[in-house]
Amino acid sequence: MAKWEPVQVDGQPFIAGVVLIDKPPGISSFGIIRKIRRLLSVKKVGHAGTLDPFAGGLLIVCAGRGATKHIDRFMSGRKTYRACIQLGVETETQDPEGAVISERPVPELDQAAIAVCLQGFSGPQMQAPPPYSAAKYKGKPLYHYARKGVMIQKEPKPIEIYSIACIGYDRQTHRIDCEIVCSRGTYIRVLAVDIGKKLDCGAYLRGLRRTGSGNFTVEQSLAGDVLDGDDGLEQLLGKMMSIDEALLRCDDEGSDCFRNDDNMQQVTDI
Repeated sequence: MAKWEPVQVDGQPFIAGVVLIDKPPGISSFGIIRKIRRLLSVKKVGHAGTLDPFAGGLLIVCAGRGATKHIDRFMSGRKTYRACIQLGVETETQDPEGAVISERPVPELDQAAIAVCLQGFSGPQMQAPPPYSAAKYKGKPLYHYARKGVMIQKEPKPIEIYSIACIGYDRQTHRIDCEIVCSRGTYIRVLAVDIGKKLDCGAYLRGLRRTGSGNFTVEQSLAGDVLDGDDGLEQLLGKMMSIDEALLRCDDEGSDCFRNDDNMQQVTDI
């Protein structure tokens, strides 16, 4: 097959579509994009909100120029996450990929006390992107500078935590499991660190799974591992939505996919 000669679908070259992928931990979001480019033999493929390699869950992928021009619309919806926060430990990157930089004792806590703490983080607030993130500075991601020991501090931007609930706390491991519904532009790593500060013991984001974005849910998605199988292309095409269908899901009553907020930036932790 010639490079970028799209696959045939019902006798016609593939043009454009939108597909929901359940990204497994251990691969970058761009790694998923590369797999889909290869399967479809389409150069123009992008996603509506990065998930870091350690994170998993819903990735909205737009394939073909007709779909990628709508990426910003698909990015605008509220995000839902399941997060695991490790108390008593801080890492350089605020996630499991960085070196441990401090360990502190964790006070006696129960789920009720943690729930009260978490509620203090609900509502509109200002948040700055962390140094190890894909937010840009002079055309390069912040992590490019951080890996060289240069920590760039960007101005905080408005975000909103619509809800945050404690769904479990392990007193032995000092790990909090919680569900978060938030606006585009929210860094869950930063939230985890702030919770650790509030509890006076430090914390980092140990695990993250995006379960929803706008009106799309991870239950509707194709497992990312399937893309490597012999029937990966067939499975991918079977889950592919037309652009009109995807936009219609965004445009139904109550959706915030079409909100326009210049103060919000791409989710990168997320």
